[in-house]
Amino acid sequence: MATPKTAEVANAREISSQPSSVDGKQPDPSLVEKGVHGGDLYDEDDTGSGINVVADGQTNLKTTKDGKTILIPQPSDDPADPLNWSWGKKHLVLFTLFLPALFTDFGMTWGEAVCSNCHLTQLIAGHTLGTTLFQAQAPSFGMTVAATALSINGGIFLQGPGGVIAVPFTQRFGRLPVLFWSQLLSCIMVIGASQASGYAGFTACRTLQGFFNTAPQVIGLSVVHDMFFFHERTIRINLWAFSFVFGPFLAPMLSAFAVEGISWRACYGILAGLYGFSALVLVFFGDETLYDRKNPQPQHSNTVGGANRFLLLVGYHGAKAQGRPTIWSVSKHIAELQFKPQILLTTACFMMLLFMWSIGIITTVPQFIVPPPYSFSPNALALFYLGPMIGALIGELWGHVFNEWNARLYMRRHSGRHEPENRLWGTYAPAIAAIAGLVLFGQTLQHTLTWFALDFAWGMYTFAQVTATTAVSAYLLDSFPKHAALVASILNFWRTTGGFTVGYFQMDWVKRNGAGVSFGCQAAILAAGFASIVAVQIWGRRWRMRYPPPVAEN
Repeated sequence: MATPKTAEVANAREISSQPSSVDGKQPDPSLVEKGVHGGDLYDEDDTGSGINVVADGQTNLKTTKDGKTILIPQPSDDPADPLNWSWGKKHLVLFTLFLPALFTDFGMTWGEAVCSNCHLTQLIAGHTLGTTLFQAQAPSFGMTVAATALSINGGIFLQGPGGVIAVPFTQRFGRLPVLFWSQLLSCIMVIGASQASGYAGFTACRTLQGFFNTAPQVIGLSVVHDMFFFHERTIRINLWAFSFVFGPFLAPMLSAFAVEGISWRACYGILAGLYGFSALVLVFFGDETLYDRKNPQPQHSNTVGGANRFLLLVGYHGAKAQGRPTIWSVSKHIAELQFKPQILLTTACFMMLLFMWSIGIITTVPQFIVPPPYSFSPNALALFYLGPMIGALIGELWGHVFNEWNARLYMRRHSGRHEPENRLWGTYAPAIAAIAGLVLFGQTLQHTLTWFALDFAWGMYTFAQVTATTAVSAYLLDSFPKHAALVASILNFWRTTGGFTVGYFQMDWVKRNGAGVSFGCQAAILAAGFASIVAVQIWGRRWRMRYPPPVAEN
């Protein structure tokens, strides 16, 4: 009989393609891993080790259609179980997550690039420039451009707490209602910002936009976990990470072209329309993925009846569901998980630094390349964002290939065993790329090298963001599969906290010490932070056994 102490080992034998219907047939005995501390591994647990042990002698294990892969976790026999949904439905629901995730940071950086026809020009070093939306707003509010630009900081800061606060609601009311309200309330806040008569009202609306729009960044891991089996998840995590890392680079470029000849208020009207469209996509195509396999209840599908769809969207069905945790109990679990060493080190000591310097570049790059010697035109600045977008796309493709290869290789070499810490090998290439990118960016500015080097360096950094986010998210999901949303909220909190702070000192640091020193120090700090990843690889397994998470309630 298998015992819980063997739970750290995962049977992910010969990970293969998308599963078809789970027909309950017995898998090929040659593909079932035997002799792992006397047990076979076919399910996940909630002890922090990632996969649980099923007792010897279990029959009728469900597999993929070709019989080569045992499904982890084992799905129920209920057709409403999201694990049993068709390939098409799973990916349609996944798409309804990607769009809100894309619009999260997208909405906060909308309008940051220079546009040529915002009815205002600014004189810097004797050169007339195009303007950002901040510069277009300054006369409306009777303020300086620098003071007006501070309106974005509150929204960036509240993305961290907003994600943490959203998670208890996803565990109690469901994933879909929180996603829907996130998009609807973000739309309302942007409309309010577009109509604000003063700076205080505008800033309040933008701050609340940041608070409400961050939910997709913390729900993503749960949605992937709810619908996909162990061997399918990393690719979907990679796509989810790509969607929200890609957003802050796409928005400035699109907004620069979108606002040609219109006011800043109309520009925010366009953004409100995008949030409204995202909410409508959820109305028509979204569905609830939260499903309790231990205590199954009637599942309210989003495809039956208009009234049922409305009640599902607003959270009524989730509120009436039995056996779900309270908001308070989930909040306590988040606080407890935060101080697990394997979570604290990967999020606060590495991912925070990685995103911290990235947001510093995003918020200051126009100040580097619009004035001489680069003297970028408004359209040239908009197109400059193609560099980081290409880097993010390459990161998505790299993660798609590398993470699968890494998992297969490890399990072939370890007789089918899977350790979550193996996922962290996926952070080495991005760490090198990010460190090199920061050094190249700083040296290019310091010595006035070609703009292409700047764009290439920025692309290196966004490559690192996508690939590192995938690797760390996959590690956290493998380690805490029943707490996916909780650990995602912790990751999001530290990611946005670093981004909030850097805007206050980035430009002053460059002016005081030079770009070479400033970005070189940032690279050194990131390199030091990467030591936390190495520490988790060495001691993570011991920490998972010694510091298990609280028992999951759903």
